[in-house]
Amino acid sequence: MCGQCGCGGESEITLLDPQAGRETAMAREASPGDPHEHVHADGTRHSHAHSHGDHGDHPRGDHSHDHGHHDHGHGHHHGHDGHQPHRHDHGGVRAPTVVVDLDAAILSKNDALAAKNRAWFAGREILALNLVSSPGAGKTTLLERTIRDLRQTLPLLVIEGDQATANDGERIRAAGAPAVQVNTGTGCHLDAEMVARGLMVLKPGVGSVVMIENVGNLVCPALFDLGERAKVVVLSTAEGEDKPLKYPHMFRAAQIMILNKIDLLPHLDYDVARAIANAHAVNPAIKTFLLSARTGEGLASWYDWLRGEAAAARNAAVG
Repeated sequence: MCGQCGCGGESEITLLDPQAGRETAMAREASPGDPHEHVHADGTRHSHAHSHGDHGDHPRGDHSHDHGHHDHGHGHHHGHDGHQPHRHDHGGVRAPTVVVDLDAAILSKNDALAAKNRAWFAGREILALNLVSSPGAGKTTLLERTIRDLRQTLPLLVIEGDQATANDGERIRAAGAPAVQVNTGTGCHLDAEMVARGLMVLKPGVGSVVMIENVGNLVCPALFDLGERAKVVVLSTAEGEDKPLKYPHMFRAAQIMILNKIDLLPHLDYDVARAIANAHAVNPAIKTFLLSARTGEGLASWYDWLRGEAAAARNAAVG
């Protein structure tokens, strides 16, 4: 699934609908023409497409197939028990390889799906936000508090992303918002297809706000557009001030930085000004909110911004 970090692989992705009590496996089957990747002993990767007739992709386990390589044809057997790296030698001479940028292909496919999501949101005047953070920064707590405070005035729905369990989805539902849980298995981020599947379950109404809580990770979610209007990165005072410098791609991709858990500042050696300065060094345009989801301090500014963005989404559709 993710060429950048190698996550995903054979793991099963599931959608959990707490309202209906239904769990659905998301099939991510390779089509017959999809690239098949080889990794050589020296680390070189190359891929080529090959067909499996009318059977689509091959079953798991050991299998054999013959296929042609660039500029020379030859048949050979692959035992895919663990996908061990292998070499192609012809009379002691290593065969030339064709290097394909698989990461670019993965991201290009995701971007195309994200564009469809974005158009779908725009056509329904929906504000979609992608919340990202390290594990434990307080995304779910912030969503719970936001839902409880705004559910009478803003129709809020949530797509919850985690590797496993339905815990956060249940917390969101208990706070008063419809939610669908996407469990990614070994995957370390949501992608546009997962969000599209989640939307089919949630069915958000016109003018609603869809909060997408990504898997806790400050690396891969920066690379994957979900079709959102903005990325919101949540940083807590329990983390270092240098997080924006350590994870520049995430803070560069985000439009909003929320510095959460400011109620802990009296007990911590944390320099708020330095954290904000580091974020601005990476992304001068990033907007910052200081708040505590636990005590409610600073939430008014966050809520004002949310209302303004929701209104802008509706006005953009009208215009």
